[in-house]
Amino acid sequence: MLASLRSNWLSIRASYWFYHALFALAALALATLLIHVDRIGASEWLSRSHWIVPARPEGASNMLTVLSSAMIGVAATVFSITIAAVAYASGNYGPRLLTNFMEDKGNQLSLAMFIGTFVYAITVLRAVRTGDATPVDNGFVPQLALLVAYVLMIASVGVLVYFLHHIPASIRINTVLENIGMRLLREIERRFPEMDETDPPVRTVARGGWVRSDRTGYVRLIELGVLADAAHRHGVTVGLAVRPGDFVYPGTPIARTDADPVPDKVAQAIRETFAIGSTRTPEMDLEFSIDELVEIALRALSPGINDPFTAITATHWLGAATAELGRRDLAAESWNTHGPDCPVAPPQSDFAHFLERGFTAARGALASNRLSALVALETLAKAAGQVRGSHRRALIEREVQLLAQQAEEHLTGPDIADVRQRHEAIRAGWS
Repeated sequence: MLASLRSNWLSIRASYWFYHALFALAALALATLLIHVDRIGASEWLSRSHWIVPARPEGASNMLTVLSSAMIGVAATVFSITIAAVAYASGNYGPRLLTNFMEDKGNQLSLAMFIGTFVYAITVLRAVRTGDATPVDNGFVPQLALLVAYVLMIASVGVLVYFLHHIPASIRINTVLENIGMRLLREIERRFPEMDETDPPVRTVARGGWVRSDRTGYVRLIELGVLADAAHRHGVTVGLAVRPGDFVYPGTPIARTDADPVPDKVAQAIRETFAIGSTRTPEMDLEFSIDELVEIALRALSPGINDPFTAITATHWLGAATAELGRRDLAAESWNTHGPDCPVAPPQSDFAHFLERGFTAARGALASNRLSALVALETLAKAAGQVRGSHRRALIEREVQLLAQQAEEHLTGPDIADVRQRHEAIRAGWS
């Protein structure tokens, strides 16, 4: 249950209606409150102020009408620009990156600001009275609410200027790669907080009954800490058969316990720790961000695009993530409060697994271009210099060797000569 709630909350925050609805409701509440303050006379001090000229009903009505019309027009324009930017980015960098732009708080909050200001202006406009409704009606202008409307207008202009700067900046490929790379590095630090070069041991779970999925979709996240507590409480050990990012459907084995048959309450407790949805998310899924970097590199080096410099930037971020993973204790995950006696055994996620997911997946494309091959060799060599453990260093050295061999299959003439020379220089530096 907790996993589903957490997954739904992440989906809501990434949607294009949550902040807009929140700002609209907040604007409605603020306008109603300030109108009430004006009606009970609590804002009379504004009339005595020398730096504020009280507005007349006609002027207030005109100002609020113009403000509301402008805000809804700007909101429509901003939405159109956002959709155009999203379409451009997903078409050029890959459809998997659509989620990144949908979750961009700058875009969401900008549009929400304009919608909130529109709702506020309309609500205050409804309270303005011109004085000709009845013979005894002298008119009513909520001076405090009108002043706040003016402040919101100035703030909206500032937000518009920010948005016009943010949109072109956010679709620059260097910014896109930086956002993915920094998110990946933060998630590595959060998931593996301890600095050591230890890989998780290969654990075996007693052969018992399987727990199978009852839903279809991608495993978005698994509440591993909750699962460990539940397994400890029921006195069973659980070996996971899937990790976040895997696709499951009814009947797919997702876990195995040492109980056979698996009690219904245990199976239900295990299923409740899984959140399954229609898309993958970077939450708990390091491979998702790694796959995004690899996808950008592969698309950049495809014959139709042929942009090795984008692939080089993606390679740099892959190298930073590889070096960070190489320094971390992958056996000490932040969710595990039970230590070596933890009753939950996730799928093996050692350094070799992450290296294969990144550089090995991109190896064929990187080796097909002289520039990208040279940079990939240098990046792997720098990552090897950050890793002190002999096992992980040997894995990187092997990847360097395989990359050089792959380049032999793609490059010829002076290009392959340069790659050989760089490879020999790296090997000489290691000896």
